[in-house]
Amino acid sequence: MLFEGRCSNFWTFARMLTVLMLIFVCIQSGNAQTCTEGFTYDRRIRQCVDVDECRTLADPCRGDMRCVNQNGGYLCIPRGMYSQSYARPNSPSFTEQSYPESPVGFPDPYVPAQRPAAPPNYPIAGRSTPCLLGYALGEDGLCADIDECETESHQCNPTQVCINTAGGYTCTCTEGYWLIGGQCQDIDECRYGYCQQLCANVPGSYSCSCNPGFLLNPDGRTCQDVDECEEAPCAHGCFNTYGSFMCNCDEGFELASDGTTCNDLDECGFSEFLCQHSCVNTPGSFSCICPPGYFIFEDGRSCEDINECDTGNNTCTTAQVCFNFQRGYKCLDPIKCERPYIELSENQCICSAEIPACRDKPFTILYRHMDLTSGRSVPADIFQMQATTRYPGAFYIFQIKSGNEGREFSMRQTSNVSATLVLARPIKGPREIVLDLEMVTVNHVINFRGSSVIRLTIFVSEYSY
Repeated sequence: MLFEGRCSNFWTFARMLTVLMLIFVCIQSGNAQTCTEGFTYDRRIRQCVDVDECRTLADPCRGDMRCVNQNGGYLCIPRGMYSQSYARPNSPSFTEQSYPESPVGFPDPYVPAQRPAAPPNYPIAGRSTPCLLGYALGEDGLCADIDECETESHQCNPTQVCINTAGGYTCTCTEGYWLIGGQCQDIDECRYGYCQQLCANVPGSYSCSCNPGFLLNPDGRTCQDVDECEEAPCAHGCFNTYGSFMCNCDEGFELASDGTTCNDLDECGFSEFLCQHSCVNTPGSFSCICPPGYFIFEDGRSCEDINECDTGNNTCTTAQVCFNFQRGYKCLDPIKCERPYIELSENQCICSAEIPACRDKPFTILYRHMDLTSGRSVPADIFQMQATTRYPGAFYIFQIKSGNEGREFSMRQTSNVSATLVLARPIKGPREIVLDLEMVTVNHVINFRGSSVIRLTIFVSEYSY
């Protein structure tokens, strides 16, 4: 009788505790419309009601185990113990002392809905066990919860994680897994765009990384562009781009195949016409040079002749005459007339007809000088001569008397009293040519025939400029 009294008090205490827990859960859930694990909110009655895991979960218990729903959870117990602990009220083994009165609001899941209130579904192992299933009697005489997870008496499969609950336990999955068909399967986070760029799925988690040129942000998911130009990877200039960078080179250089270094451009190799005379490559540029006797013109490419006679940079004496031509100059000595010629002026000699030795010689010899560039295009008019004295009834014949052995020149008469010296063939220098250009005067009225000569010295330069 003492044991029966204690059991009756225990069931009364358990019933009150259950009702208080239910009221607490309902109050908390009703206010926030959220419920604790194992309960769901019923909008119709505006209360949290228990979830029947035995019906909603697929095969929650394995082997020879029977699922028994609990308020806020469920239990897996052997079928043999189930038949003893959950005897129906109408079974022979059922006695009023075995079950306390059912708490308000907790119908017996094994009794049809139309039946009156029945004993609650608190499982007991038998009359000799004073504690509910899932609890054990401690040394202090009180029932203490059995931690099935710690004692490894749970029935969770290897993929699941055991979580101890009051009077039982729950099988769930760790973060990164979800429950499918009673098995914890890995969540492939990469399929759901967890990473901005590159994603690698690992069991229970994932790992984000970035493409080259990007850096993973502290959030572990997004990527930010790396400014590679801060590390000065380029030999000359650097331009940062999204995920990369571009190098550029200064004028006169070109980007090498490695994309970062710069090679000097050989501008002189592009064209032979870049400089008028000669091109010299320099790092990033070029310079034009001219031969001796020339200087670089303002355009930096053309060559201009240095007039040594004007600059005074010559070696001529005061008695000599400085004659400038392309690339150089010539110091001309004073004209010395050879006998029987006498000097008429500083550049002209005359041979009088009264002197017998002059009868077969030109009446006058006039000395002239000119310069000519090498390779000048032909035909080209280069010198003109004409009669300075005209006699009635006279006509004039112009011809090249000497110095034209190579047939480079010809004489074209332009009028009765004038003619032009023509360069008929290209001529190369440096060269000095002396031509005697003769003008023959014929007068039949007075039966006169005489001639005059222009001794033309041509200095042909070495270059075409």
